[in-house]
Amino acid sequence: MLDLIVFYTAAIVAIGSAVMMIIQRNPVASVLYLIVSLVAQAVLYIQLSALFVGALLIIVYAGAILVLFLFVIMILNLRGERFDTETNKLGTGTKYTLAVVFFLELVMVFREFAVSRNGASMATRAIENFGDVKPVAELLYTKYLFQFELTSILLLVAVVGAVVMAKKDSDDREGNS
Repeated sequence: MLDLIVFYTAAIVAIGSAVMMIIQRNPVASVLYLIVSLVAQAVLYIQLSALFVGALLIIVYAGAILVLFLFVIMILNLRGERFDTETNKLGTGTKYTLAVVFFLELVMVFREFAVSRNGASMATRAIENFGDVKPVAELLYTKYLFQFELTSILLLVAVVGAVVMAKKDSDDREGNS
């Protein structure tokens, strides 16, 4: 019973903070909501006995990547300003349609979790050694090596681009003074 309470609480926190992350106009608050969402997702992985994946979510994503995001936001000096106050009927309709579709998908996932096939819960149907270090490392450094390296190059280019953009902005301010 306690596991079910922890699951539903973590799921609601993860979904709620993800929605708040999207809604926020302030990029710093958005990153902070993303951290809350990642920690709630880590709790869900830990419930599935995937301690390594849960720890990776907290250490790598919530620790390193989001600190990098905050660093870039601070360098670019982004503000949560409104660019367009007019609402578009097509945009509003699309927004509500997507919200209904995502809500129905969420209901279907909860139904699958509560009433699973053959009377076994989803947690017991998980693959043996799911989330351990060895299977994750084997996949990461064999099958997904190219994607892993491509992601590291993409992050490096993003940081260099942010520094270049910030330098141009500071040079423009100094030149106008």
